[in-house]
Amino acid sequence: MTPHTQGRRARLRAQTTAEIKATALRLMSEGGPDAISLRAIAREMGMSASAVYSYFATRDDLITTLINDVYSALVDRAEAARDACPADDTAGRIQAWWRALRDWALAEPDGFRLVYGDPVAGYVAPAGGPAPRPSKRACLGLVELIAAAWPQAAPRQPPGDHAWSDFTPELAEEIRGHLPDVSPGAVALAFRVWGRMYGLIGLEVYGHLRPSLTDPGALYEAELRDLVVSLGLVAPERR
Repeated sequence: MTPHTQGRRARLRAQTTAEIKATALRLMSEGGPDAISLRAIAREMGMSASAVYSYFATRDDLITTLINDVYSALVDRAEAARDACPADDTAGRIQAWWRALRDWALAEPDGFRLVYGDPVAGYVAPAGGPAPRPSKRACLGLVELIAAAWPQAAPRQPPGDHAWSDFTPELAEEIRGHLPDVSPGAVALAFRVWGRMYGLIGLEVYGHLRPSLTDPGALYEAELRDLVVSLGLVAPERR
């Protein structure tokens, strides 16, 4: 087999792999995550089931790949938005991160549901989780942002003794390896911020805000403003 033939086969395989993934996401968009099956994809693409299985041995392999792809695209976008702000603009970097996540979720609602929504029925994630690398990047990215805000935010936090034992050993080891000086309190605050901002995004993606609000984006911006005020990064506006 010549190098040219090998290169052509590799390109064709990459194209077919991309088409399989695109078809799976379309089926999910039309029928939810449970609509993903290798046989359904084969029918849609006019391929034999055995041919599709030569690309992904199981449905769970395909779903794991989709989750990794989707999560990576999300984190790439959030990191790029964050890094477009000056390193010393902690408030701006936090807001940019969360604006990017909302923008991505609204543009890719099926991807958001796959990563953050209801689990796919019967899906068994591989050891270490479905998307270890991008999920770790997302977690560490948010913790790093809150760690930068911690000197201003710490005096404003409610009383509470947080310890590393509050988190799983794997998570604690990962965070402390990346940010050796971060405190357990800052990590706990990062999770609280995640829940706060994710909550509004989830409500919007799942259609719970539109019946009541004409501009969910304005509400989100107000919440972002309140977030950086609550962290002590900017002064509250006078009314």
